[in-house]
Amino acid sequence: MDVAIMTCEQCETPLEKGDLRCSVCGFTAPLAHHHVVVEKKQVLRCTGCGAAIAYDAKRQAPACSFCNSLVKLETIEDPVEQTEGYLPFTVTSDDARRALQAWLNSLGWFRPSDLTSSAQIRELKPLWWVAWAFDADAVVSWTADSNHGSRRSAWAPHAGQSQCRFRQVLTSASRGLSQLEASRVSDGVNLQQVHSEPMGADDAVIEQFDTQRSQARQQIANAVYDEAKQAVRSEVPGTSIRNLNISLVVTGLTSKRLSLPAYVMAYQYKERLYRVVICGQDTKFLVGNAPYSVFKMVMVGLVIGLVAIIFLGIAASS
Repeated sequence: MDVAIMTCEQCETPLEKGDLRCSVCGFTAPLAHHHVVVEKKQVLRCTGCGAAIAYDAKRQAPACSFCNSLVKLETIEDPVEQTEGYLPFTVTSDDARRALQAWLNSLGWFRPSDLTSSAQIRELKPLWWVAWAFDADAVVSWTADSNHGSRRSAWAPHAGQSQCRFRQVLTSASRGLSQLEASRVSDGVNLQQVHSEPMGADDAVIEQFDTQRSQARQQIANAVYDEAKQAVRSEVPGTSIRNLNISLVVTGLTSKRLSLPAYVMAYQYKERLYRVVICGQDTKFLVGNAPYSVFKMVMVGLVIGLVAIIFLGIAASS
């Protein structure tokens, strides 16, 4: 039988190269599937955020493209996750610059009045960051307390069972992007456009999967659990819920390793640098930080305090 399409003998979940056990039920893979050719691979490891990026002898990166810390050459061995496809860049660097300006303009009154005019872009780096896209089917049993049917008590117990199907759910494998950054920019990608080679951005940095397969399975399993717990919340009757607990049986799980496009930008205001991450396919999906105007915040605080004193004075005199 072709190793590439071999399935678990117990639950028929597809087995991937190098799997010693089924990713769903944990049943031992056939001995013929165990043989793995160990490969060594060189990556550039960030000494700050821990991200691993592709090593190119012709173009050694002196600093991390995610956090600008120093990088060092490191050799890792299979079995590790490897990218199976790339989502193309459809946003240009000029588009990303305009998106930053529009975002700074939209931040509101509490930001410095000269933020948009004074902010200077210091770095603009296109990169592919790594994530898993998984499909899963699961039977979810749940228990919870809610205000439905509580009568004299504030809470009443409830229980149930649901069939859940998850399709094309993304979970980040990146060390260079935070969970917040990855979650925000992943909402703007089109998972139907996957290419075998990087497309759409010249000299973009490619982050590497550097998680062992066993660890990757656990992270995906945790993501399935989180998705299932969120999905069954709508099954619990009532408007207030507490103590939601679930147990699930996964009946099918497949995953793909993808590289997703994004721009990591650094802009300077006054003497400080701020970071913004923009989706490489839709500039509406971005996340970053920006300064507040201390003067405006102090003025608002003084006004609120003055108004409170006036009202207290009126109340006391009446």
